Amino acid sequence: MEVKTGYLYHIKDEFFEKINEKSIMINHDNGKSRPSYLAINDRDILWFIPLSSKIDKYKKIIKHKINKYGNCRTILIRNISGLEEVILIQNAFPTLKKYIKNIHTIEGKQIRVSTSVEKEIVDNFKYMLSLKENGLDLFFTDIDRIKEIMEEEKNILV
Repeated sequence: MEVKTGYLYHIKDEFFEKINEKSIMINHDNGKSRPSYLAINDRDILWFIPLSSKIDKYKKIIKHKINKYGNCRTILIRNISGLEEVILIQNAFPTLKKYIKNIHTIEGKQIRVSTSVEKEIVDNFKYMLSLKENGLDLFFTDIDRIKEIMEEEKNILV
């Protein structure tokens, strides 16, 4: 399976069990594959950003961040496939292709975000990575630890 930036995917439970990260959004056991994760294929690293349908909850958080900092680039609310979705850039994490369960589909159609939303998400994600490289970590997940686990696993597979 080719992993494409801007498409939505589901991650296997095995990944969450392996990394054992409390701050990461894990799969729900309600018979559906939730949450969906937006992929960013950044050369040899696959990044995934969880989506949420809890609009009211995150509108309050976004409003608070805008009042305090003047903007909010860690959480976005955008239309994806006809539904308002919360895009939790602050909860992004890296993983390997082997942990992808499947691409998200609705009525057999693969779901991807619009080009403009994809660009906005990628720009904000890269901005957050650059802040992290300069000492300001806005990610809720320990992306360095997860990346290290994935790199070790990838090296074992080689």
